[in-house]
Amino acid sequence: MIEVLCSSVAETMALGRRLASLLHVGDVILLSGDLGSGKTAFASGIAEGLGVEERVTSPSFVIVRTYTGLIPFTHVDVYRLQSSGEFEDLELVEDAADGVLVIEWGPAVVASVPRDHLLVTLDVTLDEQREISLFPKGSWRGRPLRELQL
Repeated sequence: MIEVLCSSVAETMALGRRLASLLHVGDVILLSGDLGSGKTAFASGIAEGLGVEERVTSPSFVIVRTYTGLIPFTHVDVYRLQSSGEFEDLELVEDAADGVLVIEWGPAVVASVPRDHLLVTLDVTLDEQREISLFPKGSWRGRPLRELQL
């Protein structure tokens, strides 16, 4: 596990941009955190790092948004889905295999994603900073995630 403390939205996005430099086609990232913890800001940073020029917004109501960058960036919010079966029916893991898939509220669908993924938790501290923890799963353990620490 890697922990990074971010004191602003800009730092949270910068961490996402740095993570983007370590990503490969087919990668899946699960984001976990309370409402307002910075999940969308972190995802926006990843998108920027992947060359997405559009403004990334929360897919809460549309469930999924796909953006064009150096590689496709698919941003999903599963908060409103009733089951992991609904997620599987969307076939997003398969459809996003030629790019990067980032899933907000990801632990709800962990059984439906590849064993090789990165879990990122975002927690708000008492002084409103973001404690961001990265938990590499499977082949992610071999990636140089320590480079992401500020």
